[in-house]
Amino acid sequence: MKQRWQWPEKKNQDAVAVETQPISSDGQGSKADNPQERISLAQEQLDRWIAAMERLRLADYVRYAEDRKRMFWSSFCAGIARGVGMAVGFTILGAILILILQDLARHNLPLIGELLSQIVEVVQNRLQ
Repeated sequence: MKQRWQWPEKKNQDAVAVETQPISSDGQGSKADNPQERISLAQEQLDRWIAAMERLRLADYVRYAEDRKRMFWSSFCAGIARGVGMAVGFTILGAILILILQDLARHNLPLIGELLSQIVEVVQNRLQ
């Protein structure tokens, strides 16, 4: 007899488990003779799927997705926050890079020191 594939069962029932029945050689499950049991198994499975959908809060998401004004403002605010975050991050990284280059230029390393001092001068002139 073959075994049908099933989802791994979790203890806290976060995942939807699929009931499996061994398949006989004629392709029918072992409980094919008792339709009442098949109906109850299907109902239990449907109840588990409904509970899983409720845990996903799919209805709330659909209501959110249908409200175009709310979605627009939410996306707009998220975009503004991302832009400000990138600007602040690049500013901090640029300042750190300039400090490192200035430190290397102060050590008067041959060839590298002259190149770095020219780069730092150009950057400082652009900033002013």
